[in-house]
Amino acid sequence: QVQLVESGGGLVQAGGSLRLSCAASGRTLSTYVMGWFRLAPGKEREFVAGISQSADRTSYADSVKGRFTISRDNARNTVYLQMNSLKPEDTAVYYCAARGLWSITVAPTLYDFWGQGTQVTVSS
Repeated sequence: QVQLVESGGGLVQAGGSLRLSCAASGRTLSTYVMGWFRLAPGKEREFVAGISQSADRTSYADSVKGRFTISRDNARNTVYLQMNSLKPEDTAVYYCAARGLWSITVAPTLYDFWGQGTQVTVSS
């Protein structure tokens, strides 16, 4: 069992930056593919970014490419999402998730463990 706790959300103006963190306990994160998802009111949960176990592969939604960067520090059992040039449409609750298989996937149903989420609000 893996427990995930997100932090770093908040209120920011458009064009600003935030760095989300996802800290894990219970098991080492090094064996898990990690993903960030977001859920906005009235929308379905959306894949934002994913990273392989050794960080040699990453994947991003088209809507965040060039603005967001996912990274991980397996020694600290933590995954990060650096968000730059934020837009009002990035407003959502952001979740990290862990998948105990090899490949990054955009399907939330294929992730095994989830955090409780952190709210990101971008004002115009």
